[in-house]
Parts: sequence; C-alpha cells; structure tokens
Amino acid sequence: MTRCKFGVLLTLALLACSQKPPASSEPPGTDQSDRKPTDTSAAVVPPPDPREAALSQAVLRLLETQHLLQKKITDEVSREAFTSYLERLDGGKMYLLRSDREALGKYSDKMDDELRSGSLELAHDGAKIFATRVAQVEAIVAGVLSKPMDFSNEEYFELDAKKSEPAATEQELTDRWRRRLEVEVLERVASMEDRLKPDKSGKKDPKAPKDPDKDAEDRAMPISQIPTTPEAREAKVRGDLAKSYSGRFARLKNPGPLDAASDFMNAIAATIDPHTTYLPPADKANFDIQMSGSLEGIGAVLRERDHYIEVIEIVPGGASWKQGDLEQGDLILSVANEGADPVDTFDMRIDEVVKMIRGKKGTVVRIRVQKPTGSEESISITRDVVVVEETYARAAILTRKGLPALGYIHLPSFYGGKGSPREAADDVRRLLGELRKAKVPGVVIDLRSNGGGILGDAIEMTGSLIDTGPVVQVQDNEGQRETLSDDRKGIDYDGNVVLMVDKFSASASEIVAGALQDYGRAVIVGTGPTHGKGTVQTLADLDRLTGGKVELGSFKITIQQFFRVSGSSTQREGVKPDITLPDPYAHVDSGERELDHAIAWSQIPAAPYQKWKGTWNTSALAQKSAARVTKHPELSRIATTTQVLRARQKDTRVPLAKTTWEARRKELRTALEAANPDPKTVTAKFTVKAVDDPLAVAKAPNPSGRTDDRAKRWGENLSKDVWIEESLNILADIK
Repeated sequence: MTRCKFGVLLTLALLACSQKPPASSEPPGTDQSDRKPTDTSAAVVPPPDPREAALSQAVLRLLETQHLLQKKITDEVSREAFTSYLERLDGGKMYLLRSDREALGKYSDKMDDELRSGSLELAHDGAKIFATRVAQVEAIVAGVLSKPMDFSNEEYFELDAKKSEPAATEQELTDRWRRRLEVEVLERVASMEDRLKPDKSGKKDPKAPKDPDKDAEDRAMPISQIPTTPEAREAKVRGDLAKSYSGRFARLKNPGPLDAASDFMNAIAATIDPHTTYLPPADKANFDIQMSGSLEGIGAVLRERDHYIEVIEIVPGGASWKQGDLEQGDLILSVANEGADPVDTFDMRIDEVVKMIRGKKGTVVRIRVQKPTGSEESISITRDVVVVEETYARAAILTRKGLPALGYIHLPSFYGGKGSPREAADDVRRLLGELRKAKVPGVVIDLRSNGGGILGDAIEMTGSLIDTGPVVQVQDNEGQRETLSDDRKGIDYDGNVVLMVDKFSASASEIVAGALQDYGRAVIVGTGPTHGKGTVQTLADLDRLTGGKVELGSFKITIQQFFRVSGSSTQREGVKPDITLPDPYAHVDSGERELDHAIAWSQIPAAPYQKWKGTWNTSALAQKSAARVTKHPELSRIATTTQVLRARQKDTRVPLAKTTWEARRKELRTALEAANPDPKTVTAKFTVKAVDDPLAVAKAPNPSGRTDDRAKRWGENLSKDVWIEESLNILADIK
C-alpha cells in the first residue's frame, strides 16, 4: 500500500541537536549575558540566492500541473498573493509604514511574472525595507524602555491588528510601540506581584514557574530576587524586556539565505490552498522528525532567549539525560563537533544552532554553556537516537466504581514512514490485542488534537476494527477516483468502541472517524465537528532537481481530495460527532472553514460497504449523556467559561492607565475562576493502569541518576480528564 504523507503540519517543539561550542574570550565564570552585538544598527540582508531560479521553476510547475486544482498563476493570483505576502512580512502592523506598503504595491500584479522568471524582486525589496524598519524599531524600543513609564493616561492599545491601519508616520509607529511595551510591562509587573501575594494556605510562591511558555525571566527568577518596590519592579521589567527585544531584533536583522524566497513562495502557495507549503531545508528536517517520531541528536528542547539559545527541557532517555550535565536553564554559548573549532552561537538563529547540534548516533558534540549561576561549563555529549515518545500510541485500562474495567488508547498522530522506528497502525493493533487479552468489553480511542499523518496507517487502523471493506475514496486533479480498502481479513478487537475527536482532529483522524461512523462501528464523541481537512498532500523533494548537490528543501502540495465511503467529503465540514460534549475551546475560531482559500466541499457516489451490526441507539445514548453533563460540576461550567472568553476575545482594546488595567484584569480573573475551577482542585475520576510502558527505556539505569516521571504524570492527568470520564459513561451505556 502506498503511504502518502499528509495532515496538519504542526510546529515541532522538540529541537534535539548536533555540532560545536565556541571558545569564549572571557575568563571562566564570566557572565556573558551582558555582551553586546558588534553592530546593533545595520541589518544584514542576504543577496538573491543562486538557488532561487531553480526553486521558482519547480514551484511554478508543481502548482500548475500537479496541484489538485491545477490553477494557473496569473495576475489575479498575484494580487491575492501580494496581500498574503504583506501579512507574512508584517501581519501585526508593527514595522512597515503605510508608505512602505504602497512602495511595494508596484509588485502586486507581478508576482506571477517574477515566479516565471526566477527573479524575485519583491522578495528582496520587501526584505530590505523590513530590515531597515527593524533597525528603526530597535532604536524606538530601546528608547521607550530606557525611562520610567507613565501609567496615568487614559489611553488604549489595540491587540487585534485587523482593527488597526498601518502607521502613517514614524511618530505614529513610535507611539504604537510605546503602547505595546506598556501593556507588556503591566503584565510582567502584575505577574511578579501575584507571586508576592500569599496563596490560600498563606504561603508565597517560593519558586518561579517551570512552564516553558512562561517568560524566561519569570521562570528563572527566585522570589527573593523580585524587587520590593513598585518602581524597582517596573525598572527590572523594562531592563528584562530591553534585553529580550535586543536579541529578537538581532535575529530579525540577520535572515537566512532563503527566508525572502520562502516568504514569496508561501504567499503564492497560500492563495491556492492553505496546506500547500514550501519547506526550506531546516523545516523539512523538522517535518521528518514529526512524522517519524525520532532523530539522532542529544535530546534537548531549545528556544531563543535574548541573544542566546536556552535549554528548556531535557528529554528523558536521551543522550543529555543520560550524560547528566546539561540542565534546564542553561544558555548555549558555543557548539563544536569532533575535530572542529567551536562556533559562537551569540545571536544565532535557533535553526542554525539545532543543525549544528544534531548529528549521527555515536558522534560527540561539545557544548559550552552558561549555567543560571553565571558559571560556564564545557559538556561533551555522545549523540544517540532520540525517541519522541509522546508522539506514540499509549494504552491503559481505566476502572471506576460502578463501571466495568474499560480500555483506552491515545493516538497523538499517525506517525510512520521512511526512517520511523514505529508505525501508528502497528502500535494500535498491538494495543488492541493487549486490551482484547484483558477482556475489556469496550475501548475509548482518543484522537483529540490528532492532526493527521500517514494515510496508509489510517486505513490499516480502521481495518483493525472492521473485517474488510472500503475505508476512503480519493479523487485527483484529473477527476480519477480510487477506493482505498482494508483487504486484511479479520479484526483485532470486536468489542464496543467510542472514538473521541475535537475541532483539532484532522486529516487521517477524520478518515478513521468518518469510516467508523459510516460503518456504524463506533460511537463518535466530540466537542463539535472535526477540523474539516479533506485533502491529501505529498512531499515533493526539490533537492532531486539538483541531484542532491544543492539543498532546495521540499514542497508540500495538495494532490488529491478524499471522500468518506458514504461519498461525502470531510473538507470544510469535518465529521460531526454522534454525541456532542461541551467544548472548552468554543471561543477559538478554528477549522478548515476558517482558513482563507480552503478548497470547497463536494460529494461523489458512495462506495458499496456492509454496515456493522451495532445494537445501540445513538439518540438514547446522547440523551443519557446530556442529562449527566448538565449535572457534572466541571462540564456544566464550560458554557459559562466560553461566554467569558468570547467576551474577552471581542474586547481587544487594552487600557493603559494602571488602575483601569488592573480592574479589567481582576474582572476577567474573577469571572474565569467562577466559571472554571482551579485544575489543581479537580480530583481523579477513575484509576489508570498502563497496558504497557513505551517509556520504560528511559527508566533504565544511567550514570546521571536522573529519573523519568512522565508515565506517572500521564496517568495522573488522564485520571482527571472529565471528557474521558463521560466517554467511559457512554461506552458503559452501549448494550
């Protein structure tokens, strides 16, 4: 069976690495956090890359001849693409002046011509103008943050860029940045002050939060370092922001050689459909890791912090975890491979640092880091295969008083393909077999937030629950149709099945949900229609055009549309659940129907198939569920929470007068606390017994002595999931 890669492309958080640390000119122990870039004003804009001509021709040919729509790239497409290009360049309207946009407007109907010629003038003129504005904004930000702020004026900052016009003058741009920075200072100061307040037990928060999404300064700062006066707190926040923005601007002023071309290509691709995307070489590497679930590197999660790259997590079982010296909060100063000189990473883009640190299993990379204490240390790590375990299927037996023991499988993505150590369908088949041995009468399969993956695995997974028959129909750009079927006789589990979905379940998830719903094989339980991505993408390797001598990257292109066995497309419409539960993300406008240029819904004739002889009454199940939900202490509050969040979403004008800002913040917090209880107070709803532990490899003895509690945390979080709790109730209702 041919395996096509498709699905919603997710940003890969895990960036495990490979290559060298630079020798530092400072003596050991010197705090390098105050080092300044050698040039804080000049932007380095790369000249047109020699690869752009070949890249342009390849993209043009793929769009016009291989894409599902076979749409010609014309002046009309160019005008739409130009709007998309400006969004990519400055969607927040925080850099370009109105005159800058007008100056670039001469290219609005020429993008098609430039793509055909391979001379991307818009891309490079746009990059130059943007770089110039970044340098100006850098000076604006430094000036605003250099002196105390006045929070007495009754003025506002508009958070929604769509409601704002581009700044007409530099003074207007300066004022816009001043207001934005005032909002950030208010938020950070308030965060500090929250930690100084005693909690319900009367204790202050002694430690900084470890949430990677928190600001680096918030996570790193002990409570003892929070200034004691309002003036000092405001001054510290301004200083921290100045450092943070300085690093951000340094990177913005030094784009990669293909960044300009990438923005240009993706602006055009976005006008054809939202899932056709150019992937430069670094993005292609991360896409492969996402699909396979593994890579060779050191096993560390990184992010940009100020002028450095910071370690925010050590992956259990990985090379760094076993070696023991690299720690969360370390700043990477340099990277060196065996036999090579160290390379200074100051102001280096994260993808460049990651590329240096990744490498073949068994090779050594030497990383020099600055510890949170300010001391420096050189660490040698032998690279190994890093398995991103959280991408793989997991199973458990869930028990609750009054209910029989029931099975549960979580599948975060349809992983697999070339280079992958595991396949999603194989793992699910194995786990279903384990649950069958345990004689559970029913299984909940959780595809929430599963954005897709390997088409073949979606078909095989469906085949584990039906005997034989069609699973999905596919139609290409010539109107040719093919029915993809499960031809393997027998099923791996014949008990009752509840399949969980949400608005973030897409692509391969929708194939499985649609097929099992059409067959009547499973009760589909969700918080609303699924994402609605009913198209198939393939990854075209552009490097093959040069025989592998030049890296061009890849082009993810929509080549087919798929249809359920009933003939209905999931495109835009998604799969509607049989039973709908309250949606905690109802305030988020998400889904294919919300995307610009999404391909239209359509329908074809049904494929012949034989329904499962299910005995349940879906309407009766839905009525019982609704009755329980109205009485459920947590689920019944979701609607109220949604109303609060929707109201906040519409209220995008943030007051800058401190008293007004604090009143607005308090009002929102009070409303949310009343509607949504603290997760820490939610008790376990059922017990969890893992069927197997794919993380066991991380628990093997290692020199560092580090332990891995991911399996424990997974079970604890699972036991408090009220949506799974209700899915178990529904499963128990099936007779």
